[in-house]
Amino acid sequence: MKKLFLWLSTAIFISLFTGLAASAQDTKFNMSYIYFGTVSSYTSLVDRTQGALDEIAPNYFNLDTDGKLVLTSVLKSTVKNGFVKDMHNRGVRVVPYLTNDWNRQTGINALNNRAALAADIAKAVKDYNLDGVNVDLENLTPSERAAYVDFVRLLRELLPDKTIAVAVAANPNGYNTGWQGSYDYAGLAEYCDYLMIMAYDEHWYGSEPGPVSSMSFVEKSIKYALSQTPKEKIVLGLPFYGRIWSDSGGYPQGYGVSNTRVEQLIAVYGGAVTVDTGAMSAKATIIINQKDARPVVGSQLLEPGRYTIWYDNEQTLKEKLRLVDKYGLKGTGTWSLGQETAGTWDYYRLWLNGCTFADIQNSWAKEYILSAYLGGLVTGVSADSFAPDTPLTRAQAAAMLVRMLGYPQESDPAYSFTDTKGNWAEGYIAAARKHGLVSGVGNNRFEPDRAVSRQEVAVMLNNILGYPAQGTPVFSDVSQTSNPWSAGAIAALAAKGVITGRPDGTFRPWDDITRAEMTALLIRMQAA
Repeated sequence: MKKLFLWLSTAIFISLFTGLAASAQDTKFNMSYIYFGTVSSYTSLVDRTQGALDEIAPNYFNLDTDGKLVLTSVLKSTVKNGFVKDMHNRGVRVVPYLTNDWNRQTGINALNNRAALAADIAKAVKDYNLDGVNVDLENLTPSERAAYVDFVRLLRELLPDKTIAVAVAANPNGYNTGWQGSYDYAGLAEYCDYLMIMAYDEHWYGSEPGPVSSMSFVEKSIKYALSQTPKEKIVLGLPFYGRIWSDSGGYPQGYGVSNTRVEQLIAVYGGAVTVDTGAMSAKATIIINQKDARPVVGSQLLEPGRYTIWYDNEQTLKEKLRLVDKYGLKGTGTWSLGQETAGTWDYYRLWLNGCTFADIQNSWAKEYILSAYLGGLVTGVSADSFAPDTPLTRAQAAAMLVRMLGYPQESDPAYSFTDTKGNWAEGYIAAARKHGLVSGVGNNRFEPDRAVSRQEVAVMLNNILGYPAQGTPVFSDVSQTSNPWSAGAIAALAAKGVITGRPDGTFRPWDDITRAEMTALLIRMQAA
Protein backbone atom coordinates (compact mmCIF):
# COMPACT_ATOMS: atom_id res chain seq x y z
CA MET A 1 0.00 0.00 0.00
CA LYS A 2 2.84 2.36 0.85
CA LYS A 3 4.48 1.69 -2.51
CA LEU A 4 1.20 2.42 -4.25
CA PHE A 5 0.88 5.70 -2.37
CA LEU A 6 4.43 6.69 -3.27
CA TRP A 7 3.88 5.78 -6.93
CA LEU A 8 0.68 7.80 -7.11
CA SER A 9 2.24 10.74 -5.29
CA THR A 10 5.20 10.70 -7.64
CA ALA A 11 2.96 10.50 -10.73
CA ILE A 12 0.80 13.36 -9.50
CA PHE A 13 3.90 15.38 -8.61
CA ILE A 14 5.58 14.90 -11.99
CA SER A 15 2.51 15.79 -14.06
CA LEU A 16 1.56 18.73 -11.88
CA PHE A 17 5.03 20.12 -11.43
CA THR A 18 5.74 19.90 -15.14
CA GLY A 19 2.75 22.16 -15.69
CA LEU A 20 3.81 24.51 -12.93
CA ALA A 21 7.33 24.67 -14.31
CA ALA A 22 5.99 25.58 -17.75
CA SER A 23 3.86 28.37 -16.34
CA ALA A 24 6.75 29.57 -14.20
CA GLN A 25 8.81 30.04 -17.35
CA ASP A 26 6.02 32.12 -18.88
CA THR A 27 7.65 35.35 -17.80
CA LYS A 28 6.90 38.76 -19.25
CA PHE A 29 8.73 39.79 -22.41
CA ASN A 30 11.63 42.21 -22.15
CA MET A 31 13.68 43.89 -24.87
CA SER A 32 16.09 46.78 -25.06
CA TYR A 33 17.61 48.95 -27.76
CA ILE A 34 21.37 49.16 -27.97
CA TYR A 35 22.99 52.29 -29.39
CA PHE A 36 25.61 53.66 -27.02
CA GLY A 37 28.91 52.09 -26.07
CA THR A 38 31.58 50.34 -28.08
CA VAL A 39 30.73 47.32 -30.19
CA SER A 40 33.16 45.25 -28.15
CA SER A 41 31.12 45.99 -25.01
CA TYR A 42 27.74 44.86 -26.38
CA THR A 43 27.91 41.30 -25.09
CA SER A 44 28.94 42.40 -21.61
CA LEU A 45 26.05 44.91 -21.54
CA VAL A 46 23.65 42.06 -22.22
CA ASP A 47 25.31 39.73 -19.74
CA ARG A 48 24.95 42.17 -16.86
CA THR A 49 21.16 42.07 -17.24
CA GLN A 50 21.21 38.74 -15.34
CA GLY A 51 19.24 36.94 -18.03
CA ALA A 52 16.44 39.53 -18.08
CA LEU A 53 16.48 40.15 -21.86
CA ASP A 54 14.57 38.17 -24.46
CA GLU A 55 15.48 40.44 -27.34
CA ILE A 56 18.02 43.08 -28.25
CA ALA A 57 17.56 45.76 -30.93
CA PRO A 58 20.93 47.10 -32.12
CA ASN A 59 21.44 49.95 -34.56
CA TYR A 60 21.97 47.92 -37.75
CA PHE A 61 19.55 49.48 -40.27
CA ASN A 62 19.69 53.13 -41.33
CA LEU A 63 18.25 54.97 -44.34
CA ASP A 64 19.87 57.26 -46.86
CA THR A 65 18.16 60.45 -48.01
CA ASP A 66 16.36 58.53 -50.75
CA GLY A 67 14.85 56.15 -48.18
CA LYS A 68 17.01 53.20 -49.19
CA LEU A 69 18.45 50.73 -46.70
CA VAL A 70 21.93 51.37 -45.35
CA LEU A 71 23.66 48.64 -43.36
CA THR A 72 25.58 50.31 -40.54
CA SER A 73 29.20 49.74 -39.62
CA VAL A 74 27.87 48.46 -36.29
CA LEU A 75 26.23 45.51 -38.07
CA LYS A 76 29.41 44.62 -39.88
CA SER A 77 31.51 44.91 -36.72
CA THR A 78 29.20 42.85 -34.54
CA VAL A 79 28.85 40.15 -37.15
CA LYS A 80 32.64 40.01 -37.34
CA ASN A 81 33.09 39.77 -33.57
CA GLY A 82 30.39 37.11 -33.18
CA PHE A 83 27.82 39.19 -31.27
CA VAL A 84 24.80 37.70 -33.07
CA LYS A 85 26.05 34.17 -32.42
CA ASP A 86 26.77 35.04 -28.79
CA MET A 87 23.21 36.30 -28.36
CA HIS A 88 21.70 33.21 -29.94
CA ASN A 89 23.80 31.03 -27.64
CA ARG A 90 22.25 32.94 -24.74
CA GLY A 91 18.73 32.56 -26.07
CA VAL A 92 18.46 36.27 -26.91
CA ARG A 93 16.91 37.27 -30.24
CA VAL A 94 18.61 39.97 -32.32
CA VAL A 95 15.98 42.22 -33.90
CA PRO A 96 17.72 45.37 -35.19
CA TYR A 97 15.87 48.63 -35.48
CA LEU A 98 15.36 50.67 -38.62
CA THR A 99 15.56 54.43 -38.08
CA ASN A 100 15.08 57.59 -40.12
CA ASP A 101 16.79 59.64 -37.38
CA TRP A 102 13.71 61.88 -37.03
CA ASN A 103 14.14 63.12 -40.63
CA ARG A 104 10.65 63.44 -42.05
CA GLN A 105 11.55 63.49 -45.73
CA THR A 106 13.79 60.45 -45.33
CA GLY A 107 10.92 58.60 -43.72
CA ILE A 108 8.49 59.65 -46.45
CA ASN A 109 10.94 58.55 -49.14
CA ALA A 110 11.33 55.21 -47.37
CA LEU A 111 7.59 54.58 -47.38
CA ASN A 112 7.31 55.63 -51.03
CA ASN A 113 10.05 53.07 -51.69
CA ARG A 114 8.50 50.52 -49.32
CA ALA A 115 8.38 47.45 -51.57
CA ALA A 116 12.08 47.63 -52.40
CA LEU A 117 12.97 48.61 -48.84
CA ALA A 118 11.05 45.67 -47.37
CA ALA A 119 12.79 43.29 -49.78
CA ASP A 120 16.22 44.69 -48.86
CA ILE A 121 15.48 44.34 -45.14
CA ALA A 122 14.25 40.77 -45.57
CA LYS A 123 17.44 39.91 -47.46
CA ALA A 124 19.65 41.43 -44.76
CA VAL A 125 17.76 39.59 -42.01
CA LYS A 126 18.34 36.29 -43.78
CA ASP A 127 21.92 37.01 -44.86
CA TYR A 128 23.05 37.93 -41.34
CA ASN A 129 20.97 35.35 -39.46
CA LEU A 130 18.94 38.03 -37.67
CA ASP A 131 15.61 37.47 -35.98
CA GLY A 132 13.49 40.20 -37.52
CA VAL A 133 13.24 43.99 -37.62
CA ASN A 134 12.06 46.71 -35.26
CA VAL A 135 10.67 49.58 -37.37
CA ASP A 136 11.23 53.01 -35.81
CA LEU A 137 10.16 55.69 -38.28
CA GLU A 138 9.44 58.93 -36.43
CA ASN A 139 8.30 62.50 -37.14
CA LEU A 140 5.98 61.49 -39.97
CA THR A 141 2.46 62.86 -40.52
CA PRO A 142 -1.06 61.42 -40.76
CA SER A 143 -0.62 61.47 -44.55
CA GLU A 144 1.81 58.53 -44.20
CA ARG A 145 -0.50 56.54 -41.95
CA ALA A 146 -1.76 54.05 -44.58
CA ALA A 147 1.63 53.66 -46.27
CA TYR A 148 3.23 52.87 -42.91
CA VAL A 149 0.75 50.04 -42.31
CA ASP A 150 1.32 48.72 -45.83
CA PHE A 151 5.08 48.74 -45.27
CA VAL A 152 4.68 46.59 -42.17
CA ARG A 153 2.33 44.30 -44.11
CA LEU A 154 5.02 43.80 -46.74
CA LEU A 155 7.59 42.97 -44.07
CA ARG A 156 5.26 40.39 -42.57
CA GLU A 157 4.75 38.72 -45.95
CA LEU A 158 8.49 38.57 -46.60
CA LEU A 159 9.43 37.54 -43.05
CA PRO A 160 6.53 35.34 -41.90
CA ASP A 161 8.55 33.50 -39.24
CA LYS A 162 10.54 36.47 -37.95
CA THR A 163 9.76 39.14 -35.36
CA ILE A 164 8.21 42.31 -36.75
CA ALA A 165 7.99 45.10 -34.18
CA VAL A 166 7.01 48.76 -34.52
CA ALA A 167 8.04 51.56 -32.17
CA VAL A 168 5.13 53.99 -31.86
CA ALA A 169 4.78 57.41 -30.29
CA ALA A 170 3.07 57.56 -26.92
CA ASN A 171 -0.36 59.06 -27.46
CA PRO A 172 -1.90 59.79 -24.05
CA ASN A 173 -4.41 62.25 -25.53
CA GLY A 174 -5.45 60.16 -28.52
CA TYR A 175 -4.29 62.70 -31.10
CA ASN A 176 -4.98 62.06 -34.79
CA THR A 177 -2.75 64.96 -35.81
CA GLY A 178 0.98 65.62 -35.61
CA TRP A 179 3.51 62.81 -35.60
CA GLN A 180 1.32 60.84 -33.18
CA GLY A 181 -1.29 60.72 -35.92
CA SER A 182 1.08 58.90 -38.27
CA TYR A 183 0.65 55.67 -36.28
CA ASP A 184 -2.42 53.54 -36.95
CA TYR A 185 -2.05 51.37 -33.86
CA ALA A 186 -4.75 48.90 -34.90
CA GLY A 187 -3.55 48.64 -38.49
CA LEU A 188 0.09 48.17 -37.51
CA ALA A 189 -0.76 45.62 -34.83
CA GLU A 190 -2.51 43.44 -37.42
CA TYR A 191 0.82 42.68 -39.07
CA CYS A 192 3.41 43.01 -36.32
CA ASP A 193 4.24 40.96 -33.23
CA TYR A 194 4.12 43.95 -30.92
CA LEU A 195 3.98 47.72 -30.68
CA MET A 196 6.68 49.26 -28.51
CA ILE A 197 5.12 52.39 -26.98
CA MET A 198 7.79 55.05 -26.51
CA ALA A 199 6.38 56.24 -23.19
CA TYR A 200 9.11 58.80 -22.63
CA ASP A 201 10.11 62.31 -23.70
CA GLU A 202 7.01 63.77 -22.11
CA HIS A 203 9.34 66.74 -21.70
CA TRP A 204 12.16 67.07 -24.17
CA TYR A 205 15.18 69.06 -25.27
CA GLY A 206 13.97 72.64 -25.53
CA SER A 207 10.79 72.19 -23.49
CA GLU A 208 10.10 73.50 -20.03
CA PRO A 209 11.46 71.32 -17.21
CA GLY A 210 9.40 68.31 -16.22
CA PRO A 211 9.30 64.52 -15.99
CA VAL A 212 10.60 62.43 -18.86
CA SER A 213 7.93 59.83 -18.12
CA SER A 214 5.34 60.68 -15.47
CA MET A 215 2.94 58.04 -14.20
CA SER A 216 -0.12 59.76 -15.66
CA PHE A 217 1.60 60.13 -19.05
CA VAL A 218 2.49 56.44 -19.06
CA GLU A 219 -0.91 55.18 -17.88
CA LYS A 220 -2.84 57.34 -20.33
CA SER A 221 -0.59 56.08 -23.13
CA ILE A 222 -1.29 52.49 -22.10
CA LYS A 223 -5.03 53.07 -21.97
CA TYR A 224 -5.07 54.62 -25.43
CA ALA A 225 -3.09 51.66 -26.80
CA LEU A 226 -5.50 49.23 -25.16
CA SER A 227 -8.39 50.94 -26.94
CA GLN A 228 -6.71 50.17 -30.26
CA THR A 229 -4.65 47.02 -29.76
CA PRO A 230 -4.82 43.69 -27.89
CA LYS A 231 -2.90 43.89 -24.62
CA GLU A 232 -0.76 40.91 -25.68
CA LYS A 233 0.74 43.10 -28.42
CA ILE A 234 1.65 46.07 -26.23
CA VAL A 235 5.21 46.53 -25.00
CA LEU A 236 5.71 49.42 -22.60
CA GLY A 237 8.78 51.49 -23.46
CA LEU A 238 10.61 52.95 -20.46
CA PRO A 239 13.61 55.32 -20.31
CA PHE A 240 17.02 54.55 -18.86
CA TYR A 241 17.87 58.24 -19.12
CA GLY A 242 16.86 61.61 -17.69
CA ARG A 243 17.01 65.22 -18.82
CA ILE A 244 18.86 68.17 -17.32
CA TRP A 245 17.86 71.85 -17.27
CA SER A 246 19.79 74.93 -16.20
CA ASP A 247 17.68 76.82 -13.68
CA SER A 248 19.09 80.12 -14.99
CA GLY A 249 17.77 79.49 -18.49
CA GLY A 250 21.18 78.82 -20.02
CA TYR A 251 22.55 75.59 -21.44
CA PRO A 252 21.28 72.91 -21.28
CA GLN A 253 17.51 72.97 -21.55
CA GLY A 254 16.51 69.31 -21.33
CA TYR A 255 19.58 67.58 -22.71
CA GLY A 256 19.42 63.80 -22.31
CA VAL A 257 21.75 62.17 -19.77
CA SER A 258 21.97 58.49 -18.89
CA ASN A 259 20.82 57.32 -15.48
CA THR A 260 24.41 56.31 -14.78
CA ARG A 261 25.54 59.86 -15.51
CA VAL A 262 22.73 61.27 -13.36
CA GLU A 263 23.99 59.24 -10.40
CA GLN A 264 27.53 60.46 -11.00
CA LEU A 265 26.44 64.11 -11.08
CA ILE A 266 24.44 63.67 -7.88
CA ALA A 267 27.40 62.02 -6.12
CA VAL A 268 30.02 64.55 -7.25
CA TYR A 269 27.97 67.69 -6.59
CA GLY A 270 26.07 66.56 -3.51
CA GLY A 271 22.75 66.61 -5.29
CA ALA A 272 19.46 66.53 -3.44
CA VAL A 273 16.97 63.95 -4.71
CA THR A 274 13.23 63.98 -4.15
CA VAL A 275 10.45 61.90 -5.65
CA ASP A 276 7.43 63.69 -7.04
CA THR A 277 4.87 61.14 -5.87
CA GLY A 278 2.16 62.62 -8.07
CA ALA A 279 4.22 62.23 -11.22
CA MET A 280 6.10 59.22 -9.73
CA SER A 281 9.31 60.68 -11.14
CA ALA A 282 12.61 61.47 -9.45
CA LYS A 283 13.93 65.01 -9.41
CA ALA A 284 17.53 65.87 -8.59
CA THR A 285 18.99 69.32 -7.96
CA ILE A 286 22.72 69.92 -8.22
CA ILE A 287 24.72 73.09 -7.65
CA ILE A 288 28.03 73.65 -9.42
CA ASN A 289 30.09 76.22 -7.54
CA GLN A 290 32.74 78.47 -9.04
CA LYS A 291 35.54 76.41 -7.48
CA ASP A 292 34.11 73.06 -8.66
CA ALA A 293 35.37 71.10 -11.65
CA ARG A 294 32.87 71.70 -14.41
CA PRO A 295 31.21 68.60 -15.88
CA VAL A 296 30.66 68.01 -19.58
CA VAL A 297 27.12 67.41 -20.83
CA GLY A 298 26.56 67.00 -24.54
CA SER A 299 30.18 67.94 -25.37
CA GLN A 300 29.80 71.26 -23.55
CA LEU A 301 31.06 72.37 -20.15
CA LEU A 302 28.34 73.36 -17.70
CA GLU A 303 28.63 76.82 -16.19
CA PRO A 304 28.53 77.28 -12.40
CA GLY A 305 24.93 77.40 -11.25
CA ARG A 306 21.93 75.35 -10.22
CA TYR A 307 20.57 72.51 -12.39
CA THR A 308 17.48 70.33 -12.25
CA ILE A 309 17.41 66.75 -13.53
CA TRP A 310 14.24 64.73 -14.06
CA TYR A 311 14.72 60.98 -14.35
CA ASP A 312 13.55 57.58 -13.06
CA ASN A 313 15.29 56.03 -10.06
CA GLU A 314 14.71 52.60 -8.54
CA GLN A 315 11.55 53.66 -6.68
CA THR A 316 9.83 55.24 -9.68
CA LEU A 317 10.93 52.63 -12.22
CA LYS A 318 9.56 49.87 -10.01
CA GLU A 319 6.16 51.56 -9.91
CA LYS A 320 6.06 51.75 -13.70
CA LEU A 321 7.06 48.12 -14.03
CA ARG A 322 3.99 47.26 -11.94
CA LEU A 323 1.82 48.59 -14.78
CA VAL A 324 2.73 45.62 -16.97
CA ASP A 325 1.02 43.25 -14.55
CA LYS A 326 -1.78 45.71 -13.80
CA TYR A 327 -2.82 45.95 -17.46
CA GLY A 328 -1.73 42.48 -18.60
CA LEU A 329 0.75 43.82 -21.17
CA LYS A 330 3.20 41.70 -23.15
CA GLY A 331 6.18 43.26 -21.41
CA THR A 332 8.64 46.13 -21.58
CA GLY A 333 11.24 47.71 -23.81
CA THR A 334 13.90 50.22 -22.78
CA TRP A 335 15.94 52.98 -24.34
CA SER A 336 18.65 52.12 -24.06
CA LEU A 337 20.92 49.36 -22.82
CA GLY A 338 24.01 50.62 -21.02
CA GLN A 339 22.36 53.80 -19.75
CA GLU A 340 20.87 52.07 -16.70
CA THR A 341 22.41 52.18 -13.23
CA ALA A 342 24.33 49.18 -11.92
CA GLY A 343 21.60 47.91 -9.60
CA THR A 344 18.76 48.06 -12.13
CA TRP A 345 18.92 44.40 -13.04
CA ASP A 346 18.82 43.28 -9.41
CA TYR A 347 15.09 44.06 -9.39
CA TYR A 348 13.96 44.62 -12.98
CA ARG A 349 12.84 41.08 -13.87
CA LEU A 350 11.23 40.59 -10.48
CA TRP A 351 9.03 43.68 -10.68
CA LEU A 352 8.30 43.14 -14.36
CA ASN A 353 6.74 39.81 -13.37
CA GLY A 354 4.83 41.09 -10.36
CA CYS A 355 7.25 39.61 -7.82
CA THR A 356 7.75 42.66 -5.62
CA PHE A 357 9.84 41.25 -2.77
CA ALA A 358 12.46 43.90 -2.08
CA ASP A 359 14.45 41.58 0.17
CA ILE A 360 15.34 39.05 -2.54
CA GLN A 361 16.98 41.44 -5.01
CA ASN A 362 20.46 40.33 -3.96
CA SER A 363 19.57 36.84 -2.75
CA TRP A 364 21.36 33.81 -4.18
CA ALA A 365 17.90 32.23 -4.51
CA LYS A 366 16.30 35.11 -6.45
CA GLU A 367 15.62 33.12 -9.63
CA TYR A 368 14.34 30.11 -7.68
CA ILE A 369 11.95 32.34 -5.74
CA LEU A 370 10.72 34.06 -8.90
CA SER A 371 10.04 30.71 -10.59
CA ALA A 372 8.25 29.35 -7.54
CA TYR A 373 6.25 32.55 -7.15
CA LEU A 374 5.11 32.48 -10.78
CA GLY A 375 4.24 28.81 -10.40
CA GLY A 376 2.04 29.55 -7.37
CA LEU A 377 4.21 27.51 -5.02
CA VAL A 378 5.19 30.29 -2.62
CA THR A 379 3.91 33.56 -1.27
CA GLY A 380 5.65 36.29 0.66
CA VAL A 381 5.30 37.16 4.32
CA SER A 382 3.92 40.45 2.96
CA ALA A 383 3.47 42.05 -0.45
CA ASP A 384 7.00 43.47 -0.30
CA SER A 385 8.90 40.85 1.70
CA PHE A 386 9.74 37.19 1.24
CA ALA A 387 12.09 36.82 4.25
CA PRO A 388 14.41 34.45 2.36
CA ASP A 389 16.81 33.83 5.25
CA THR A 390 14.12 33.24 7.87
CA PRO A 391 13.77 29.63 9.08
CA LEU A 392 10.90 27.79 7.41
CA THR A 393 8.09 26.81 9.77
CA ARG A 394 6.21 23.53 9.77
CA ALA A 395 3.09 25.39 8.64
CA GLN A 396 4.92 26.98 5.71
CA ALA A 397 6.43 23.64 4.71
CA ALA A 398 3.01 21.99 4.71
CA ALA A 399 1.55 24.82 2.60
CA MET A 400 4.37 24.59 0.05
CA LEU A 401 4.01 20.83 -0.30
CA VAL A 402 0.25 20.97 -0.69
CA ARG A 403 0.51 23.73 -3.30
CA MET A 404 3.20 21.77 -5.11
CA LEU A 405 1.04 18.66 -5.35
CA GLY A 406 -2.08 20.59 -6.25
CA TYR A 407 -4.19 19.32 -3.37
CA PRO A 408 -7.09 21.51 -2.26
CA GLN A 409 -7.11 22.80 1.29
CA GLU A 410 -8.91 20.42 3.63
CA SER A 411 -11.81 21.53 5.87
CA ASP A 412 -12.72 18.16 7.38
CA PRO A 413 -12.13 18.48 11.17
CA ALA A 414 -11.00 14.86 11.25
CA TYR A 415 -7.65 16.01 9.81
CA SER A 416 -7.18 19.03 12.06
CA PHE A 417 -4.71 19.37 14.89
CA THR A 418 -5.69 20.98 18.16
CA ASP A 419 -3.06 23.71 17.84
CA THR A 420 -3.80 24.67 14.21
CA LYS A 421 -7.33 25.99 14.74
CA GLY A 422 -7.50 29.45 13.20
CA ASN A 423 -3.95 29.25 11.88
CA TRP A 424 -3.47 30.82 8.43
CA ALA A 425 -2.31 27.41 7.15
CA GLU A 426 -4.98 25.28 8.85
CA GLY A 427 -6.45 24.05 5.54
CA TYR A 428 -3.01 23.30 4.09
CA ILE A 429 -1.88 21.41 7.19
CA ALA A 430 -5.06 19.34 7.24
CA ALA A 431 -4.62 18.50 3.55
CA ALA A 432 -1.00 17.53 4.15
CA ARG A 433 -2.08 15.26 6.98
CA LYS A 434 -4.86 13.71 4.91
CA HIS A 435 -2.42 12.80 2.14
CA GLY A 436 0.30 11.54 4.46
CA LEU A 437 2.75 14.37 3.83
CA VAL A 438 3.09 15.38 7.48
CA SER A 439 2.41 13.98 10.92
CA GLY A 440 1.97 15.49 14.34
CA VAL A 441 4.35 15.69 17.30
CA GLY A 442 2.03 13.83 19.71
CA ASN A 443 -1.24 14.52 21.54
CA ASN A 444 -2.80 15.63 18.23
CA ARG A 445 -0.50 18.64 18.08
CA PHE A 446 1.42 19.91 15.05
CA GLU A 447 3.45 22.87 16.36
CA PRO A 448 2.88 24.92 13.17
CA ASP A 449 5.31 27.69 14.09
CA ARG A 450 8.26 25.44 14.90
CA ALA A 451 11.17 25.61 12.47
CA VAL A 452 11.88 22.65 10.20
CA SER A 453 15.34 21.12 9.94
CA ARG A 454 17.13 20.37 6.70
CA GLN A 455 16.94 16.63 7.29
CA GLU A 456 13.20 16.74 8.03
CA VAL A 457 12.57 18.42 4.69
CA ALA A 458 14.79 15.91 2.92
CA VAL A 459 12.70 13.04 4.28
CA MET A 460 9.42 14.78 3.34
CA LEU A 461 10.56 15.39 -0.23
CA ASN A 462 11.96 11.94 -0.74
CA ASN A 463 8.73 10.43 0.56
CA ILE A 464 6.97 12.28 -2.26
CA LEU A 465 9.49 11.42 -4.95
CA GLY A 466 9.93 7.86 -3.80
CA TYR A 467 13.63 7.52 -4.59
CA PRO A 468 15.29 4.39 -3.17
CA ALA A 469 17.33 5.20 -0.07
CA GLN A 470 21.05 5.36 -0.71
CA GLY A 471 23.51 3.77 1.70
CA THR A 472 26.70 5.53 0.57
CA PRO A 473 27.41 8.65 2.66
CA VAL A 474 27.57 11.85 0.63
CA PHE A 475 28.23 14.46 3.32
CA SER A 476 30.77 14.30 6.12
CA ASP A 477 28.20 14.94 8.85
CA VAL A 478 25.52 12.50 7.65
CA SER A 479 25.69 8.75 8.32
CA GLN A 480 23.55 5.77 9.28
CA THR A 481 24.93 6.14 12.80
CA SER A 482 24.28 9.81 13.39
CA ASN A 483 21.19 10.17 11.19
CA PRO A 484 19.68 6.71 10.79
CA TRP A 485 16.17 7.90 9.88
CA SER A 486 17.26 10.58 7.35
CA ALA A 487 20.64 9.52 5.90
CA GLY A 488 19.15 7.39 3.10
CA ALA A 489 16.79 10.14 1.95
CA ILE A 490 19.54 12.78 2.04
CA ALA A 491 21.85 10.58 -0.03
CA ALA A 492 19.07 9.78 -2.51
CA LEU A 493 18.21 13.43 -3.08
CA ALA A 494 21.86 14.40 -3.33
CA ALA A 495 22.40 11.74 -6.01
CA LYS A 496 19.59 13.29 -8.05
CA GLY A 497 20.93 16.83 -7.62
CA VAL A 498 17.91 17.99 -5.62
CA ILE A 499 19.94 18.93 -2.54
CA THR A 500 23.43 20.26 -2.15
CA GLY A 501 25.68 20.66 0.84
CA ARG A 502 27.82 23.45 2.19
CA PRO A 503 31.16 24.42 0.66
CA ASP A 504 32.98 22.51 3.42
CA GLY A 505 31.34 19.22 2.41
CA THR A 506 28.78 19.15 5.22
CA PHE A 507 25.00 19.07 5.00
CA ARG A 508 24.24 20.31 8.53
CA PRO A 509 21.14 18.17 8.85
CA TRP A 510 20.08 19.63 12.19
CA ASP A 511 20.16 23.26 10.98
CA ASP A 512 16.86 24.98 10.34
CA ILE A 513 16.09 25.18 6.64
CA THR A 514 15.40 28.70 5.37
CA ARG A 515 12.53 29.80 3.18
CA ALA A 516 14.98 30.42 0.33
CA GLU A 517 16.54 26.97 0.66
CA MET A 518 13.15 25.25 0.64
CA THR A 519 12.09 27.22 -2.42
CA ALA A 520 15.27 26.24 -4.25
CA LEU A 521 14.60 22.59 -3.40
CA LEU A 522 11.13 22.76 -4.92
CA ILE A 523 12.48 24.16 -8.19
CA ARG A 524 15.39 21.72 -8.34
CA MET A 525 12.90 18.89 -8.05
CA GLN A 526 11.72 19.86 -11.53
CA ALA A 527 14.98 18.60 -13.00
CA ALA A 528 15.32 15.59 -10.71
